[in-house]
Amino acid sequence: MAEGKYININFPFKDSDKGFYLDITETSKEAIRSDLLHILLTNKGERLYLPDFGSDLRKFIFEPNDKLTHNDIKDNLNETIKKYIPNLQIDSVKFENEDTEEAIKVVVSYTITEGVFKSQDTVEVTF
Repeated sequence: MAEGKYININFPFKDSDKGFYLDITETSKEAIRSDLLHILLTNKGERLYLPDFGSDLRKFIFEPNDKLTHNDIKDNLNETIKKYIPNLQIDSVKFENEDTEEAIKVVVSYTITEGVFKSQDTVEVTF
C-alpha cells in the first residue's frame, strides 16, 4: 500500500516563497506538527462547524499553577489530540514556569505512529 503525503498550511502563517498564498508544508512530519500547533492554539468554539476542535489551553490561564491544573491540561490535550490526530501518540506533557508566575510553558513530546516516517518531536506553547 502506498503511503500518502500529508500536506498542510505551515504554522506560523507566512507568505510562500513558491508563489502560493500561504506557505505549505513540504513533509508529512511538518504537516502533523502544524496540525498539533493548530489544535494547541485554538480554543474550543473558535473553529466554524467544529465547536469541540481545539485544546482550550487559555481557559486554564487563571487556574492555580499546580498539579491538579496540570493533570486537567494533560487530560484535555490527550482527549483532543486522540480525536483529531489519531496517528500521534503523546509521550509526555511537561510544564515549565517562566520568569513570571503569570506565564507557563507547556512542552508536548510526541511520536508519529503511522507510516514510514515514524518519528519523535517536541512542540512548546507558552500561555
